[in-house]
Amino acid sequence: MQRYDYLIVGAGMVAANAVEGIRERDAEGTIGILGAEPNGPVTRPALSKKLWTDPDFGYDKIWMQPEQHAGTTLHTDTRVTAIDRQQRTVTTASGDTFGYGRLLLATGGAPVTIDLPPSERVRYFRTVEDYDCLRRLADQGLHVAVVGGSYIGTELAAALVQNGCRVTLIHPEDVLGGAMFPPGVADRLHRAYLDAGVTLLGGRKVTGGREEDGSVTLALDDGASLEADAAIFGLGVEPCVALAEEAGLETDGGILVDARLTTTDEAIFAAGDVATYPDRILGRWHAEHVDNANQMGQTVGRIMAGSDETYDHTPYFYSNVFDFAWKAVGRMDSSLDIVEDADPDSGRGVYYYLEDGKVAGVLLLNLDADRLDEAREVLADSSPQRVETLVGRIAMD
Repeated sequence: MQRYDYLIVGAGMVAANAVEGIRERDAEGTIGILGAEPNGPVTRPALSKKLWTDPDFGYDKIWMQPEQHAGTTLHTDTRVTAIDRQQRTVTTASGDTFGYGRLLLATGGAPVTIDLPPSERVRYFRTVEDYDCLRRLADQGLHVAVVGGSYIGTELAAALVQNGCRVTLIHPEDVLGGAMFPPGVADRLHRAYLDAGVTLLGGRKVTGGREEDGSVTLALDDGASLEADAAIFGLGVEPCVALAEEAGLETDGGILVDARLTTTDEAIFAAGDVATYPDRILGRWHAEHVDNANQMGQTVGRIMAGSDETYDHTPYFYSNVFDFAWKAVGRMDSSLDIVEDADPDSGRGVYYYLEDGKVAGVLLLNLDADRLDEAREVLADSSPQRVETLVGRIAMD
């Protein structure tokens, strides 16, 4: 049995950042990373963003390589199947056992799937292997059906149409982005995809499909079908909580942790996509975005290594497609009341989502990231707001 002072289950961005945090306080403690995928941590957002849109961002830049830190060992193709809390060990699918002093669960999320097996022409997009497969398809200029209208789906549809593919994007809203964005913003986003040559099938969901003779046929919920050379799914992810639940840890939409990112077992921590934590502004929160992976990962590493801090960062989320570069904190729900502070000529704007007169979310459109702290300040202000108190509160110049 191998034993580590710090054992991390999951080899994603949280793991890489946790190693950085540990090494800030402990230069000698041994660190083990157990990852189910065949490679180590990568900057996952690049798989649907910069690798497609930035010619200066090479494939070699995605690898995070935490194993380069002394005393850190990365085990790939290693899926953990059980935790023994009394013995402080974990067991893998191959029967190996690893001991730990402190354990971090950074198991992330698994893509939502339908009853259509993955293959070279059907991908539930999440991993480096998915990117490699999609890049091979893109190089052939095929017709690709992209399923899903949120982050991954919209980013991949934009990436593929800009890299020579014919793209059909199937999404559940009548207007693309209509569930998140104010109507005017959603209309502009929708038009941008049409102008780029993407075929939009709105108000539709995929209920099933089949693959045969080098093509994929998707069944839609209105009884129609769509045939394409390949189908790429971006339907969101589900937190991988089964390992924690089987070990008797509490979960609620994720593994429940306190402000110090500790589970109900003081030797076990959780962070990233899989954690549900008490946000200082938003209350009990679950964030599946890169800013949270970076900040929470580093914080949990320091805490595991003896820091007395708490996690007090409210993460933002973002996406970049065509000429839309947006960032947001809090809730983006177009059914809420929305106060707009926009400059139509420049395409920039600030949009405040109000619930019961209080700001529940802030959207920054085509504004720099240095406005995010101002957005957090607005979000933290629990006093009732109205148009007069919000317009001009966050400067756009």
